[in-house]
Amino acid sequence: MRQPPPRQRTRPPTPGAPRLIRFNKPYGVLSQFTPEGRWQGLKAFIDVPGVHAAGRLDADSEGLLLLTGDGALQARIADPRHKMEKTYWAQVEGIPTEEALARLRAGVLLNDGPTRPAQARLLDPPPALWERDPPIRTRRAIPTAWIALTLREGRNRQVRRMTAAVGYPTLRLVRAAIGPYTLDGLAPGAWAVVEEAASPG
Repeated sequence: MRQPPPRQRTRPPTPGAPRLIRFNKPYGVLSQFTPEGRWQGLKAFIDVPGVHAAGRLDADSEGLLLLTGDGALQARIADPRHKMEKTYWAQVEGIPTEEALARLRAGVLLNDGPTRPAQARLLDPPPALWERDPPIRTRRAIPTAWIALTLREGRNRQVRRMTAAVGYPTLRLVRAAIGPYTLDGLAPGAWAVVEEAASPG
């Protein structure tokens, strides 16, 4: 008989730490406070004791990262079992067909198994974003397009692998939203305290 998974222990809230911070993570920044190699750490942008990233965002991806001093809230945001949707804007090489978008919606087979169904649509016009530093590589003969993907799971480099699987490699990736929290009003490298954070479920 299979044993149930051990109950995760969550860190108690850190006294005096903000319950939740929204951060617009620039390209080249890790989802940790300590820098590594050529990548910067969060310490270069956020000087707030007692908070930790809720989930992660790859160094070569940009956009919304949430930080909290509340362990239960951190687990709720980061754990896919809580089904907090995450929306990504991906600039891809080529113009995706409706068939490719339908495959993303239905779920695609990756080397670690099929993905769950997702929401996928073309973003036309493209989102009004800041210039990336460094800029993406482009090929004059191949156009690019932006798609919005909303997922309820969080595998390693999942969006990049999904778009590649349907024939449209991701050139730039920006996380636009996590559940009810968005990038609204945040310039790259800027952060803000969320006054009313949702309670852990």
